[in-house]
Amino acid sequence: MTDGDSPAEEAGTWYGRLRRVLKGEPATREDLIDLLRGTSVLEADEQAMLEGVLTVSETQVRDVMVPRSQMVVLERDAPREEILRAIVASGHSRFPVIGDDREEVVGILLAKDVLRYFVETPDQEFDIRRWLRPATFIPESKRLDTLLKEFRGSRNHIAIVVDEYGGIAGLLTIEDVLEEIVGEIDDEYDAREAERIQPVEDGKFQVLALTRIDEFNDYFGANLDDEHYDTVGGLVVYELGHLPRKGESVALQGFRFRVLQADRRRVQSLEVTRDTSAPADGDAAAA
Repeated sequence: MTDGDSPAEEAGTWYGRLRRVLKGEPATREDLIDLLRGTSVLEADEQAMLEGVLTVSETQVRDVMVPRSQMVVLERDAPREEILRAIVASGHSRFPVIGDDREEVVGILLAKDVLRYFVETPDQEFDIRRWLRPATFIPESKRLDTLLKEFRGSRNHIAIVVDEYGGIAGLLTIEDVLEEIVGEIDDEYDAREAERIQPVEDGKFQVLALTRIDEFNDYFGANLDDEHYDTVGGLVVYELGHLPRKGESVALQGFRFRVLQADRRRVQSLEVTRDTSAPADGDAAAA
């Protein structure tokens, strides 16, 4: 109770309601969570946040990290235009920069530093090495509460996750950790990416490569086979027999898939149109 608060006033506060819940003095963390779930004293969002605080200390980095296959990375030696396109397309603010291969993270590039370059030295050649910041590496087994303290102390917002052999396993941001406590934190880019299939014009659709095949089938009333892969991008790569370049296309079961964005490691987005020149149940034909 704070100075000047009456018992009646304290009982109506968030802290007062929490004290009423804890009168049973739970013996373990699990007992406390069960007690929180069984009470009607706390609001639903308050209860969820408290449970998040209690569970985050037992959650490891590997449980919530962005896996390596889904990391948006920049290549140190890529042309300036390619780097800018990747930054704008992703909407992220921080990017791991790789060297000769994806296992070599040489630093972190901040989008605001790229903006500073265009404002302060637009006539100079863009040297990404000048703007790189040191990368922080953490093990998969690190607990989230420990990592959050480190993030706060170092004012760092992103860490590269390594496995037991020292290989890159993924990445984790301070936002990922906070979401375990307060729930999903959506922004305009999250909302846009949630719409994996977007009509464009003239019967064309832009489809993210990570769109699940069953989601694609539901949207278009299609019957694409998901025997070998779960995502549309994976299916296109499987049918072509290689990792396609931008502009390559394939006709499959009444649809034509044309690669809009791809790098040397994965397909990112596709243009989809109904292919009236091929039978709906026909075999794929690469173009």
